[in-house]
Amino acid sequence: MQLQDFAYDIPPDRVAQMPLAERAASRLLMLDGHDGVCRDGMIRDLSELLMPGDLLVFNDTRVVAARLMGYKASGGRVEILLERALEANQALVQLKGGKSLREKLSITTVGGDVRLVERCGDLWRVELPAAVLDFFEEWGEVPLPPYIRRSANPHDRERYQSIFAREKGAVAAPTASLHFDSNLMAALEKRGIERAFITLHVGAGTFQPVRAANLDEVVLHAERLEVSAATCEAIHGARQAGGRVVAVGTTVVRALESAYLATPDCTTDQPLAPHKGETRLFIRPGFPFRVTDALITNFHVSESTLLMLVCAFAGREHTLAAYAHAIKAGYRFFSYGDAMFVTPQARVGR
Repeated sequence: MQLQDFAYDIPPDRVAQMPLAERAASRLLMLDGHDGVCRDGMIRDLSELLMPGDLLVFNDTRVVAARLMGYKASGGRVEILLERALEANQALVQLKGGKSLREKLSITTVGGDVRLVERCGDLWRVELPAAVLDFFEEWGEVPLPPYIRRSANPHDRERYQSIFAREKGAVAAPTASLHFDSNLMAALEKRGIERAFITLHVGAGTFQPVRAANLDEVVLHAERLEVSAATCEAIHGARQAGGRVVAVGTTVVRALESAYLATPDCTTDQPLAPHKGETRLFIRPGFPFRVTDALITNFHVSESTLLMLVCAFAGREHTLAAYAHAIKAGYRFFSYGDAMFVTPQARVGR
């Protein structure tokens, strides 16, 4: 398949620029991947849509205030976007807007000088004047995606963060979880819906467009993840009881499926094993899902790897037809937009 196979057009007014006043007020488009049938609903419908014994798996990563502006000695402006924290006050970052960047150059910021150590592909390893996450939390701003055409404000510090966020390290929110609030979680708990957590720190690469027309040439940035023993036990228990594993967001899918592939002798039906490490897993049509039974996800950018993941799960034609329906029906798109509940195009392998 080619990149253009995942292209669609969206009117600019469909791109949500602000979150709704209430997290759980979003709409929910339900897509049956088996036959492509769509139904319109609300995110609150999850308390009836899900069945007792189903397991919701959330990403508990916490977004860092990862964007910071700086200046070279010449006066040239440079945007610093954190990719990940390293050891000894060092980090991997994206640098934008600066020409003639070189090793040992210093970029002046409000929090002190950031020194360029070495180039690492399309990233830079830099040295900061303080511990990485503390430095960005004090001096940086929320790194809203480029399709949100406004500056971040103090309200975004709370709304571009899920209620489960606790493990600092992401530069973008796992946006499907932004729809959940305490009232919805209480209704789901009353219904008998269980919950579990993984951690996948979303990197700055999520904002980058796919540059290769041939998908065989696409290489994703590595992202750190952890699937705990408790989550593996919860998944095994749900399966044993006949419940579904419902991934809340594409990051959860990548974490669970990456953990499965890292399990020794993963071709068998043995239970998922705990896993901690990095993933570059690129999920596209033809991928055999082994852990994920259903998916809650926001709408994704045209030609993005996240859209390709949804197409792999529900089928490309079904997914793109659902997107066309959503655009016509006035759904709000992307990070602060509405959500989908997606079931697979065929029975997920286990």
